[in-house]
Amino acid sequence: MHIKELSLDEFDRFSKNFPISSYYQSSSYALFMTEFGYDYELIGYVDELGVIKAAALILIKKIGFYKYGYSPKGFLVDYFDHDLLTKFVEAIKEYYSKRLVFIKINPEIAIGEIDPITKLTNYNQNIIVRDYLKELGFSKLKDNKYFESLFPRFNGILNLQEYSFDHLTKNTKNKIRKGMKKGLVFEKADRSGLDVLFNFIQYKKMVVPFYYKSYYNVFERTNAADLFLIKIDYQQYLLNSKQLYDQELERNNEISKKLISSSNDNYIKEKMNSDRILLSYKNDIEIATKGLREQKVTYIAGAFVIRYLNRIHIVISGYDKKFKHFDPNYYLHYQILEYYKNQFKFVDLNGMTGDFTDNNPYLGLNRFKMGFKPHIYEFIGEFDLIFQEKTYKYLIKKGLLAKEFNKKTKEV
Repeated sequence: MHIKELSLDEFDRFSKNFPISSYYQSSSYALFMTEFGYDYELIGYVDELGVIKAAALILIKKIGFYKYGYSPKGFLVDYFDHDLLTKFVEAIKEYYSKRLVFIKINPEIAIGEIDPITKLTNYNQNIIVRDYLKELGFSKLKDNKYFESLFPRFNGILNLQEYSFDHLTKNTKNKIRKGMKKGLVFEKADRSGLDVLFNFIQYKKMVVPFYYKSYYNVFERTNAADLFLIKIDYQQYLLNSKQLYDQELERNNEISKKLISSSNDNYIKEKMNSDRILLSYKNDIEIATKGLREQKVTYIAGAFVIRYLNRIHIVISGYDKKFKHFDPNYYLHYQILEYYKNQFKFVDLNGMTGDFTDNNPYLGLNRFKMGFKPHIYEFIGEFDLIFQEKTYKYLIKKGLLAKEFNKKTKEV
């Protein structure tokens, strides 16, 4: 068997039929990355009959005077077939050792699932792959607890066959209901909505709008990209707020009657709480009335989604911090799940951290995603297959590797 370069169609056919397939191992992702300084090669490991036994997208980029390779979520090989894995890796070494310093991989292999009660990982048989890779000369990079690596080590994956509104946590359901009361509207947008979305995500990642426009445009060519926005329907917001105000006013009057006959401390607390609620609803009425009068179109949240095979990937989402009290991100994700629940099997909620303590700086992010009751998987992590040891150490010493792979990410 030997390595050969594959056509776009050959590679995509193999990738889509591979048991663990990801859109990161697709020709679309390869074409997208060419706009950011990468070349790419689509390679297959074929037998004497030309049958592809393994494959990989290898992104290639210069670092100083040298080049490295990166196979995102790759390789596409049966990691449990020790003989095939060994031969494929040896062929990779022979094919690339003179051209590249190393190849980085981060296979989409879940080695365990987080217990929802103990928050500890229950490891599975996939963990043996770590040993296989080390035996073959891969260097295991340090496990990241937060978001230090190219991909998060922990991901929330929601099984849509298990999903229902009633299955969500109480807090999540309450926040979704709040969004409904605020007159929020879920809207599928075209590419012009990317400018709106960027307003909500620019604080998260140090990237220019061109990055996500290119991302969207490449995957839209294969009808695999969706863009969603959340806006305020001021008419509905006003109607809901008036109704809630009238209901609370009636309750407030009943409490006042009770206070006339008894100055019970509980009645006083109820009255004070009801007064605060009335003030909040009154403020809502004023905001809704102003928005309606000015005929405002106010977008407050958005998300970019990629569809690939049986999975939905929420690539990035964000919301206007001025409307945080509307809980738009909860409403947005709920509507995304509702939109796809009868068409796809899984939704990838994207990264979480492995720190489930109250001291976690990303505590809010973890709680938000856990509110939708996903399965939280720990993935195998990041490995470098080093061909030129001396040069690799030089790149580390000069800080070039740290600079190349330092993620300028504030929040996923």
